[in-house]
Amino acid sequence: MRIRLFVRATLPLLCLAGAIPLSAQDAGKIIDQYVKVLGGSAKLAKLQTLTLEGSLVRATDGREGTFTLDCKAPNRYYMEVLAGERPEIVAYNGKSAWHLSAPGEATTLLGLDALQVEAASFLANTHLLNLKKNKVGAALLGPVKIGTRDAIEVEVTMPTGVKRQFLFDASSHLLLRESGLTAGVAQEILYDDYRPENGIQVARKLELHQGSEIYTITINRVAVNQTIGERVFDFPRKSQVQLPDLKKLFAEIDANQKALDKLKENYTGRRATEETEFDGSGKVTKTEREEYTFFYLDGEEISTQVGKDGKPLSESEQAKQNEQTRKRIEEIQKKQARKDEKDEKAREEGKNEKDEDEPGIEMFLRACQFVNPRRERYRGQDVLVFDFEGNPDYKAKKMAERVVQRLAGVIWVDEKQHEVARLEAYFVKDFRFAGGLLANLQKGTSFIFEQAFVNNEVWLPVYEEAHVGVRVLLVKGIKMNEVTRYSDYQRFNVETLSTINQPKTTSEPAVKQP
Repeated sequence: MRIRLFVRATLPLLCLAGAIPLSAQDAGKIIDQYVKVLGGSAKLAKLQTLTLEGSLVRATDGREGTFTLDCKAPNRYYMEVLAGERPEIVAYNGKSAWHLSAPGEATTLLGLDALQVEAASFLANTHLLNLKKNKVGAALLGPVKIGTRDAIEVEVTMPTGVKRQFLFDASSHLLLRESGLTAGVAQEILYDDYRPENGIQVARKLELHQGSEIYTITINRVAVNQTIGERVFDFPRKSQVQLPDLKKLFAEIDANQKALDKLKENYTGRRATEETEFDGSGKVTKTEREEYTFFYLDGEEISTQVGKDGKPLSESEQAKQNEQTRKRIEEIQKKQARKDEKDEKAREEGKNEKDEDEPGIEMFLRACQFVNPRRERYRGQDVLVFDFEGNPDYKAKKMAERVVQRLAGVIWVDEKQHEVARLEAYFVKDFRFAGGLLANLQKGTSFIFEQAFVNNEVWLPVYEEAHVGVRVLLVKGIKMNEVTRYSDYQRFNVETLSTINQPKTTSEPAVKQP
């Protein structure tokens, strides 16, 4: 509160004194001024690749080395710091983020660490151009000092919720400092000695603060719009493996799903959901928290709400939820009975009845292409990891295929158990329902799905995360994040329906949340 009052009181005085022009009080205007002095929106929009190469000195031991930064539109990113025998690399290839530390092997980044690298990639490639169009919020934090320089700080918030701070010189409007978390490590970059390159202002002196290390960097080579191959950003080739027969693997996963659905019916658990809505600047406008108990029936999750915003439901509210659950169970049982009858009739007629509209993982095989295969450890299990993106040569026939074709991401597969252990994906293009009249799911909308191997017999969900930008009925735009955490898995007999809202038994939980 004191900081906010100080900013409110100080900004007008600074404006009157000429340190910060009146037109820069709005975050959007400050960024617009930066874009203008950097080279202008027209030139920046044509900036497809940027390479910075230079020499560095590490402050802790005086060790000399090299620095490389490669950016390729729309979202490829590669930063390498070499001050020893092996480099430290952070990269994003448009589908997955990966990290190579000096003493270790390359690893695929997960969750928030990956989102932070994705954000760094996006911001480095766009140079803060068209943030609003890309659903990135910008908020004014206030005036600050960097040495003797007057500056003003702006915080940007990605659709995923990742934040990064930018400090701009109050006089020149050039970027002085950028800070935030990258791959889970605190990172700060100071920029100085700007000089033009093909009409774009580029800083030739950098100071990189990365964790406990500080690197002084001198840029010796700048390349604008020169060819950068995709292999630069991909997972290191020496760490890759031969992809198995994906058609066979995906068929095995689909065939195994019914058996997995039956195993799931042995478990009950709890899940907590937190839904957050944001305004255009990235400020939280609404947060809702709900808690449920659940079990599985015929492959579907049956949930009963038991709490809201940290409090249990009242008796009357709980009674309504229990009744809704009872009706849901009856609906699924009737649906299954109709399906069984239909299948039996098809068998009598010698037909192989299959629901062609039912989406399965095999449609990824039809609508996507796969790259960068590698083997890693995930939750104590050996898994196959590979990136995927839409196959432009495939003609989608169904809506589910059209959705998948607009996705890019990374998938973790347990080959032995024939199950997807983790999936990260985002929309590379808008997806319009009813031609956009009903809803428009916007580019950048992303989701994460995680499972854990429970009791050494079945993968069960433990975490889901969605970052959604959607425009409904051509009018209302919504930007929201939803996080779901699953916990307290325990053995459960689905026939004992009376225990539906009492999942915590005397038995030990099957899996504990990290």
